[in-house]
Amino acid sequence: MELAHSLLLNEEAYNQLGEFQKAEFIFEWLQFLEKLLPVTSRADIRENQKKLVEQLTSLLNNSPGPPTRRLLAKNLAVLYSTGDTFSVYQTIDKCNELIRSKDDSPSYLPTKLAAVVCLGYLYKKLGRILGNSFTDTVGNVLKAMKNAESQGRYEIMLSLQNILNGLGAAAIPCHRDIYKAARSCLTDRSMAVRCAAAKCLLELQNEAVFMWSTDLDSVVTLCFKSFEGSNYDVRLAVSKLLGTILARALTSKQITASTKHNFRRVSLEDVMELLGTGFLRGSCGFLRASGDMLKGTSSVSRDVRVGVTQAYVVFVSTLGAQWLERSFSAFLSHILDLVSQSHPKAVQSAVDAIGCRRCVSFILRATVGGLLGEKAQIAAAKEICQAIWKLKKVVDAAISDGNLETKINTTDVTASQHVLVCALQELGSLIHGLGTTAAPLLQDSSTGVLEAVISVIVHPSISVRLTAAWCLRCIAVALPSYVSLLLDRCIERLSALKSCPEAVTGYSFAVAALLGAVKHCPLGIPHGKGKVIMTVAEDLLCSASQNSRISLQRMQAGWLLIAALMTLGPAVVQHHLPRILLLWKCIFPSSSKDLETEKTRGDAFTWQVTLEGRAGALCAIKSFVSHCAGLLTDEVVQRLLPPLPSAVDLLTQLSSIYKSYGNSLKTPSTVYRQKLYELLAVLPPKAYEGDFSAVLKELVTDLTVTDSQIDASAFLLPSLCHENDLLLLGPLLQETDHRFIEEQLLLGNNITGGSLEYDPYSIYEKFAKGDSVPKPLPPALSVISAASRLFGVMFSHITESHRLQVLEQLLNSIKQTKGSRQQIVQLHIVSAFSTSLKRLANCKGSLGSEEVRRSALMLVMGALESNNPLLRCAAAECLARLAQVVSDSAFTAGLAQVSFDKLKSARDVVSRTGHSLALGCLYRYLGGISSTQHLNACVGILYTLSQDSTSPDVQAWALHSLSLIVDLAGPLYHVHVEPTLSLVLMLLLSVPPAYAEVHQSLGRCLNALITTLGPELQGSSTAVSALRTSCLLGCAVMQDNPDCLVQAQAISCLQQLHMFAPRHVNLSNLVSCLCMNLCSSYLLLRRAVVACLRQLVQREAAEVSEYAVALVKESKEDFTPDVNIREIGLEGALLGLLDKELDPRLCQDIKETLTHMLTSMAVEKLSFWLKLCKDVLAASADFNTVASIDTTQEEETTKGDDVSVLTSDSDDRFHPFRNPRWSTRVFAAECVCKIISQCEKAGSAHFDITLAQERKQRDSRDDFLVLHLADLIRMAFMAATDHSDQLRLSGLQMLQIIVRKFAAVPEPEFPGHVILEQYQANVGAALRPAFAPETPPDVTAKACQVCSAWMASGVVSDLNDLRRVHQLLVSSLLKVQAGKEAQNEQYNESTSTMEVLAVLKAWAEVYIVAVEKQKNQSDTHKHSLKIVNSSEESYRDVTFSASGLLDLVQADLGTLSKLWLAALQDFALLTLPPEYASQLPAEGGTFYTAETIENARPHYYNSWALILYATALWLTSTGFLIVDPDEGVTNLSRPVTPTTMCQDSSTRPLVKSPEDVNTDRFHLILGISVEFLCSPGSDAAMENIIACLHALQALFDVPWPRSKIGGDQELGVELLNVLHRLILTRESPDIQLAALEVVRLILFAAQEHVKEKRRSAEVDDGAAEKETLPEFGEGKDTGGLVPGKSLVFATLELCVCILVRQLPQLNPKLTCSPAVPPGKHLLLSEDGSRLVAAALVILSDVPAICSPEGSVSVLPTILYLIIGVLKETAVKLRDGQLPLTVAASLQALKGLLSSPMARAEKSQNAWTDLLRSALVTVLDCWDQVDGLLQELDEISLLTAITVFVMSTSPEVTTVECLQKRCIEKFKTTLDSKDPLVQCKCYQLLHSIFQHPNKTVSYPYIHSLAPSIVGKLQETEKAKPENAAELQVIQEGIKVVTALTAAAEEQHRAHLVACILPILISFLLDENALVSATISAKNLHEFALQTLMQIGPQYSSVFKKLMASSPTMKGRLESAIKGNQESIKVKTTKHAKNPGKSSSIQLKTNFL
Repeated sequence: MELAHSLLLNEEAYNQLGEFQKAEFIFEWLQFLEKLLPVTSRADIRENQKKLVEQLTSLLNNSPGPPTRRLLAKNLAVLYSTGDTFSVYQTIDKCNELIRSKDDSPSYLPTKLAAVVCLGYLYKKLGRILGNSFTDTVGNVLKAMKNAESQGRYEIMLSLQNILNGLGAAAIPCHRDIYKAARSCLTDRSMAVRCAAAKCLLELQNEAVFMWSTDLDSVVTLCFKSFEGSNYDVRLAVSKLLGTILARALTSKQITASTKHNFRRVSLEDVMELLGTGFLRGSCGFLRASGDMLKGTSSVSRDVRVGVTQAYVVFVSTLGAQWLERSFSAFLSHILDLVSQSHPKAVQSAVDAIGCRRCVSFILRATVGGLLGEKAQIAAAKEICQAIWKLKKVVDAAISDGNLETKINTTDVTASQHVLVCALQELGSLIHGLGTTAAPLLQDSSTGVLEAVISVIVHPSISVRLTAAWCLRCIAVALPSYVSLLLDRCIERLSALKSCPEAVTGYSFAVAALLGAVKHCPLGIPHGKGKVIMTVAEDLLCSASQNSRISLQRMQAGWLLIAALMTLGPAVVQHHLPRILLLWKCIFPSSSKDLETEKTRGDAFTWQVTLEGRAGALCAIKSFVSHCAGLLTDEVVQRLLPPLPSAVDLLTQLSSIYKSYGNSLKTPSTVYRQKLYELLAVLPPKAYEGDFSAVLKELVTDLTVTDSQIDASAFLLPSLCHENDLLLLGPLLQETDHRFIEEQLLLGNNITGGSLEYDPYSIYEKFAKGDSVPKPLPPALSVISAASRLFGVMFSHITESHRLQVLEQLLNSIKQTKGSRQQIVQLHIVSAFSTSLKRLANCKGSLGSEEVRRSALMLVMGALESNNPLLRCAAAECLARLAQVVSDSAFTAGLAQVSFDKLKSARDVVSRTGHSLALGCLYRYLGGISSTQHLNACVGILYTLSQDSTSPDVQAWALHSLSLIVDLAGPLYHVHVEPTLSLVLMLLLSVPPAYAEVHQSLGRCLNALITTLGPELQGSSTAVSALRTSCLLGCAVMQDNPDCLVQAQAISCLQQLHMFAPRHVNLSNLVSCLCMNLCSSYLLLRRAVVACLRQLVQREAAEVSEYAVALVKESKEDFTPDVNIREIGLEGALLGLLDKELDPRLCQDIKETLTHMLTSMAVEKLSFWLKLCKDVLAASADFNTVASIDTTQEEETTKGDDVSVLTSDSDDRFHPFRNPRWSTRVFAAECVCKIISQCEKAGSAHFDITLAQERKQRDSRDDFLVLHLADLIRMAFMAATDHSDQLRLSGLQMLQIIVRKFAAVPEPEFPGHVILEQYQANVGAALRPAFAPETPPDVTAKACQVCSAWMASGVVSDLNDLRRVHQLLVSSLLKVQAGKEAQNEQYNESTSTMEVLAVLKAWAEVYIVAVEKQKNQSDTHKHSLKIVNSSEESYRDVTFSASGLLDLVQADLGTLSKLWLAALQDFALLTLPPEYASQLPAEGGTFYTAETIENARPHYYNSWALILYATALWLTSTGFLIVDPDEGVTNLSRPVTPTTMCQDSSTRPLVKSPEDVNTDRFHLILGISVEFLCSPGSDAAMENIIACLHALQALFDVPWPRSKIGGDQELGVELLNVLHRLILTRESPDIQLAALEVVRLILFAAQEHVKEKRRSAEVDDGAAEKETLPEFGEGKDTGGLVPGKSLVFATLELCVCILVRQLPQLNPKLTCSPAVPPGKHLLLSEDGSRLVAAALVILSDVPAICSPEGSVSVLPTILYLIIGVLKETAVKLRDGQLPLTVAASLQALKGLLSSPMARAEKSQNAWTDLLRSALVTVLDCWDQVDGLLQELDEISLLTAITVFVMSTSPEVTTVECLQKRCIEKFKTTLDSKDPLVQCKCYQLLHSIFQHPNKTVSYPYIHSLAPSIVGKLQETEKAKPENAAELQVIQEGIKVVTALTAAAEEQHRAHLVACILPILISFLLDENALVSATISAKNLHEFALQTLMQIGPQYSSVFKKLMASSPTMKGRLESAIKGNQESIKVKTTKHAKNPGKSSSIQLKTNFL
């Protein structure tokens, strides 16, 4: 194929190829040429033009296939337009000559067609350059059309369209001729020709004025004729033509002179009249008014009506939204008039009426719902309301005059019914779509929407009553605040008008519909409503028999209400269950005897009532089983069963009853059957086993009844076919935008589809689609689908013999019928049997013996050869299920053989299609094809069938089957890939485009092949590359196909290719193809486009976006999509599409695509994305709200101008989004939140204004989020103050995120302030509306979160400013205090729980932050362990100096604390396990009611943690000492629960003591914490765990709770175990640190407890002997610790866990294993170090709570761990810093060594031994391995030794051998080369030398002092080089000076004599001082100062020395002199000690 890539055709390569390869080669070359020509230079083209033209024209004679001829024509045209044009006439002549040729043979046809296509493209491209040659050409082409076949007519029409396009107005002379030709083609037999003619006429009307002026009527009539017998594509094309022409006629102003005299202005009325004629009368003109027409029996053919409906929509869309707004009332009255009584023919039969109503609804939905923005929709809703009022008046008048002449009255009333139904449906849908934005519409009293709807609820027509109820349901779903209100109103009317039949049914429908709406309203309705409705229902049922006139209505209404009540779920129903079951029991006779007596008694009317009632009861129980599965306990099932046998008995008697009482019972008995079948299908089959045979008999009768004339295949079968196979049956079964009306055409003539009046019980059910009205089928059909479903359930539960019997019965019934009836029976049976096989397959059941299989097979095979294609599809699926259920390879092979044999012999289309599909489906559920033999046979047969060009159907089915086989064979198919690919390509290049179904199947084959090849497509071998080229070629052919579904296939193939071999797919071509089709009129194509985009942007979002914009900029004329990519990019185009699109799946895909684009590009294109979101959000904001926000920002004035642009209607260009829907705005708001989180990941500059501005100045292309803060705030404000509640929630969420993320960003211009401060007015304004009384609770709850975030953020420091927001929270608090009485009656009680808890949580958050801030201010030593004993005073003092925020909260703290405690108590009750349910208070808790307990739970789970923390803080702030002063009188008007603590003691006889109250509170907090921390779910939020741990910390921060836990050891141990488990399961360092802090406090509490006991014991036994003192602390006298009971043991366990987790080497078990290399040091992370340090602090405190014996048993462990940490982490750091862990271990060691236990007499000896061993361990660290010495930090180990020497009693370290080793270590270290080490060593020796106990210090002095002095003497020669060396000398001198001071008198002189020469040697003379280094200067000063100090101290020695050495004396004197002079010169400069900065200052002084 590479050889094809050249400018001229490579003829040498071409001639070597076979016939088929030639076609491929040519196509590849032409494709390459198409890309090459536009980019080749003119000169090159001219040079090769002659040869190229020759090659191209010679190809015309090679009979090119359809795609090739199109490409050929395009290339010729491009060649002439870029090169010279002089030979163009020869080419045109040649084409004309080919067309004139007399050769009519099929082989010559492609050449003729190619010539036709060439002409079209030449004229299109060159247009008027070609002068007048076009008249001959057009004449020639038209002449050729007279005897052309359908392909010819098709190509000629398209060619003429191109010619017209190219010539424009120049072609006027030929317009009439072309028009005539196209007219005849518009009603052609071939549908493709009709489509082409429609396109041609559409092009023609651009210039041919007569089409929309003089000939308008005939064009319209012609279009109507064209609709007759049309398919979907024709209807689309012709409706587009018709709609466009009529719109043109209406808007055209300019009239040419020649037509002036006979031109009439067309008004809107005329246009509507024309369309209306088509809708009502169809295409029969007046001449053909045959007898039927005169008799009034013929109805309009449906396809015409559907076509006209689409034309209406095109007409309005062409004129646009603004036109519709202006002319809406005229348009509406015309549309509604179509179904009014002024045209009785249209609605004479119910079937017609339903069809017409659907069409009218579709027109209104597509125009009002699809084109108008929200404001215009509200206006439209008002118009519709007016229409309803008008009709209402007519009805009222008719009813009031009813006495005069009843005849007129009924016709008048029914006259209005269809109009009302359409109006109400549209009103409902409109409001449903508007959601809460419709609130102003309903509040507008002048319109009276609710009044209008409620007024027609009592209309005489049942369909109006039902639709009005449906409309109310839509209103309720859209505006949840109206549900309760409407329910009350309807129930009240229902009770008041009990005796009016219309009112009883109307209002009961309304109540049922509203109950159905509740599950769509998350806020629910008050629980009590259920009770009211149940009472009304019971009342209706009980009074039904009192008045025979309305007994039927009451019976129906009562059961309908009960059935609808079930949808409220178990929580409501369980209270009424006993009454419902009683009613259920009473409605059926209790025995068969009673049933017999019933039969003898009644008449037709009583039976009608009985059947209605029983059907209603069955429906109610079915509803109960579906919606309240939770209540279906065995006991309830047992109570449901007794009436079933009698219900089944009645079923068997129905036919006889029906015979006795005649036709009036037909419908009730059918409905009864249907409802019984539906109920049995949902009950467990075991329940009615006894009735199996009776029920099955009835089912078989129903399925095989022969009087049914309705072909229900379109309802029954699609769900039973596989979705892939349905693609075969054309667009009707696929999803399209017109599915709603197109559905009618699927069905037989006497049925148009479902409608609400067929089954009122469907009004409360949940539907597949959001706002579309439920469409239950007529009972005759519903009963069949119910029967086939139940058959499916029962067949899998009956015995084998019974199955055989049933199957034979079914087979016989098929044999006994003939013709169309046979097909209908067959259809019912197949659908029932298919359902049962599906059931069997799902439950892994088996079918049974050989006989059963045989019968089953006969059943299926019969259907496989049915004339109905749907039935064939279902049968093939059935066959696959059969193979699955039998699952026997021999049986499956047999099935395949049957089909093979059939296909070899059969010649008819039906059996060939059926059996070829059967082969494809056979292995569908068997895990794929595994036999190569079977595969080869299938492939062979299907290859042959797919090339059968005589029947496109056979080709399509065979290819589809082949695609299934490719999928099922998987890797086995590899051998066939190449031949199959060739076959597919050959067919793609040769099958005429008119056979779209064949092309679609080819597309599926190609897709399957690409999937099979998979990632192999990336390969580089020649074979793979050839396959890849073929795949790409196939895709290219399909992309050029005129059929949109084939294009969709092409896109999904390219998508697959891009996934497997991304480098080989040309992304820019693909993206341009996607952009072109983004707004296609085919839903499936749009879906394919967006699905492909979704995949592309996951990898290459930026490229895709760039290509899209580039494409628009390049292509000027070809590309005019409805979306404005040039201005707003692909992202904006997708947002716009999201706004218009109604298909939920497509919308989901668009959202995902945008989200992927946002994640990968938002940070780079920040301004662009924010502007997009802002445009969407601002497009809907009212001008005043946008303006009001502007006033608060001075710096925004420049942007103020945009706002006026955004809201003025004058200029469309600036406004990419006109009135986006609220759902789009919500998505935009979510996008903003995502952008913020993306920026957060991208870097800190986005949240740092100084940094952002700097980087922006450096590179202006950089963009940072913080620079757009004003926009973010504005967007959040616009969203938070919108009418739509969902948008308000999103806006508040956005505001919360903004506050959280930007709270800390400082404002550079005003230091000390933050950037958000300037927006406080906006934040306040955004929050205020959310606290208005009518706001829904969920919005208020969200706003509370924002309030607390804002107050806690610390943005506003001025209290007065903060008060604005604070006031909002205070107002909410007042509402909470008002208690349950003030609750909102609109929503469920649980919503008030939500709101109350949100308020309490918000206050808790503010309080927590306030306390933390104050703590930080007042107490910098947060972690110091000194706790003030006089807690009360200290806490009081602190409170008074509290910060401002705390003052704000303080005012309400009294109230809050009570509410918090109450909420926590509720929470505690709710967390009790189910077995304690009986102990819960009967009336509920403080904030929840007992009935709504389940709904309230999640709200408590959401907010308990912060409330707990706040409560703990409050209790600690009072020190548990203040019990409320108003303990007796409380201002909470709430019921007191039995367990209420300290809430209201006046009602209880006993007032609890403060101690009891405190104990209760303590246990409440502790209990909740432990319960939660025991097992926090894996989904538990981090914040909750941390808040819980902080609460415990706060609790134990005060003495009283510490005394509780210290005194209760079991409690302490349990808490420690819980914390241990938490540490094990949660990796987060924050959680672990918080947990360790709690452990430390528990340990501290235990220490206090032990100290207290020891103290009190000492006081008591003061006089007694010390020995008799009992031992306190753990381990008593024995030292034993019991695991599980011991606090010490639990603490050690926990610490070991932490330490070993961080330092695995500490685990002795691990150390021996090879996993841990010995001696390798780890550097811990910062978090790890902090954890280890915290654990060590705890360890060192453990001995304090042990008895002396106990301390001995734990000491080894503790020492091992502390020294272990020291050993493992003592690593040198570069800057000489000590690692945190080392500091902590030294600190812990010091704490441990100085423990009193070391000196207690009982434990002293043991301690001494152990401490010696520990010291040995430390010393041994050194001697491990010489190689590791340099890693280990000698300083840390020396410090440890020093700690031992200094902190233990002398007998530990003075043992000779130990002392020797220690001194040895110091010696070696003194010789270290590292000055830092030397320096530290001196410091440590300094402290040891000063040890008060001489036995300790002397050996060190004796051993080390000489070497120190010696070292100092050496330094006389080598002066210090740097600061470090200098410091070493200084420290050395300090040590010696200290020694001198400590020495005894007689030795002192000797020491001074040593030190003075050294010091004096450091002094410099004046000359040397000038040139000396800094170190030398500093040393000079230091020496001088030391000398000045020592001299006076030891003056005698000093003088002696000076006298003996004059040189020294001289140096000293000159130095002193120099020093005094410098003091005079400048104020004294103290020589800073440069060592200070670099000396290792430990965090704590260890010594």
